[in-house]
This record gives sequence, C-alpha cells and structure tokens, in this order.
Amino acid sequence: MNALTHTTASVPWQRLTTAYGRGTDIPRLLETRQYKELASLIEHQGTLWQTTPWALLMLLRELAKQKPEQVSSEEMELYLSVASAITVEYMDSAQTVETMDKLLDERYLWPEDDEEDDLRWEEEEPPGYEAEIFISYYYFSYVLLQEAAHVFRAIMNSSDQHADSISELLALLEPKDADM
Repeated sequence: MNALTHTTASVPWQRLTTAYGRGTDIPRLLETRQYKELASLIEHQGTLWQTTPWALLMLLRELAKQKPEQVSSEEMELYLSVASAITVEYMDSAQTVETMDKLLDERYLWPEDDEEDDLRWEEEEPPGYEAEIFISYYYFSYVLLQEAAHVFRAIMNSSDQHADSISELLALLEPKDADM
C-alpha cells in the first residue's frame, strides 16, 4: 500500500509507539483535533516517534482542506515542534528506508500484545528503533512538512494570524546548503 493511500483506520496505531506508550489514542486525538495532546505524543524533547510521520500525514491532509481562519495556533505549534526536532543529518534519505510504507514493515512494529512493553523499552534497540528506521521517522516527517510548504504559505498569505510561526516553520524546512 502506498503511504498516500493510508487512512487513519489503516495505520496500526496500537503497534506504533509515542513518547508515552502505544499510539492507540492517536485516531481519537486526530478526529477531535486535540493538537496539544497529539504534539506531546509525536514529539517529545526533540525526539520523534514511530507515530510521527503517520500522524503528520493525516494532519497535513486535513490542513490542506481547511480555510486559513480554521487553523489553530495549537496546530501550527505542533508542526513547528516537529520541524524543530529535525536537523540536517535527518534531511538526507541515504540512511533511511526506501519508502514511508516500509515504516510499517512487520519487523519494525511492536507486537499486538503490550504486556511486555516495559521489557522491550529496556532492550538495546526496541522494535522500530534501529538506527536506519529511527532516522526514517525524522526524514519522512521532514519530507511531509516540506511537501506541505505551499499549504503553509497559502495560510500565511491569507492571514497574519500565524505569520510568525509559519515563517519560522518554513525557515526550518529550508534545505541547508552544507552537506546537501
């Protein structure tokens, strides 16, 4: 399945992790637009999680459908916090999986049963946190945000309400000349 064809219902949220456990609550938070809660799950202290690119995919689809006046400050802060976690080393696809769909490969997913999650977190590399796949969460989050730059610009051009945060966001999404 192509990443663009995924729906909220087709992502195995219960087998993906957040900053505070499994991503089971993410569909409800997406539906009810609880951006602060979502932000705390998909980005925490500069770390992105297995759920991050998938939550962004769903959020950015909806953002493209919204009128500028419908966009909340909390939603813009979510995008800004994710973009702030992405540094130059995460902007290069050379060390990532080939496609976003590979992020849902069985070997990276957590088991259906969550009884031994505490033990899994103590492993040297818990499921889905090997170097290549971990960097991929950042890379695909960056790509999704960068692909939405035209949406962010349209919002900024229609309203001054989010101009500062969108300007900051767009600056973070600019490819850095060094090493690129």
